[in-house]
Amino acid sequence: MEPIKPCNTYAARPAGVATYENGQHVFKVYYVDIYGRAEAERYEWDLCGRPRDWVLGKLAEAGIEGIGFVVSFRHITKVFRFAPSAETVMHVRGFWTEDFSEVDLEREEDYTEFACYAEAVIAADEYRFWAEAESVPAYLQRRSDWTDAPVADNAKLACYFGA
Repeated sequence: MEPIKPCNTYAARPAGVATYENGQHVFKVYYVDIYGRAEAERYEWDLCGRPRDWVLGKLAEAGIEGIGFVVSFRHITKVFRFAPSAETVMHVRGFWTEDFSEVDLEREEDYTEFACYAEAVIAADEYRFWAEAESVPAYLQRRSDWTDAPVADNAKLACYFGA
């Protein structure tokens, strides 16, 4: 196992919603703040000086297609779509929000990053909505009603392994 590294504190909250539409391609957009960190302007939408709807234009420029949802933090944006090749599978693609350049989600030891806590909470709801929906329009009618999502201890893995 890789050496355990220090991790920032983590507390997330909803920061707005939108919808990205490009013809038949539709994604629910969830804006998220990470709060309580130094340099809050890097992690909170209202402090960054950029409008949230800027992300919608960048999604169009990136040619995002399919049906799914987007989780956009001030520093990173992830697109989750139901796979055209097997729609019971979810694809994820990452972008640095600042310039919308691609984020490589490959991580150490041949793992791939899936989600932080807020993304996982939203993804769980969205996946359930997809499974329960009898049609794409029915899926698109529902949104995650997630709330404040703090991580109680951001160093428990380090403590467990004595790092």
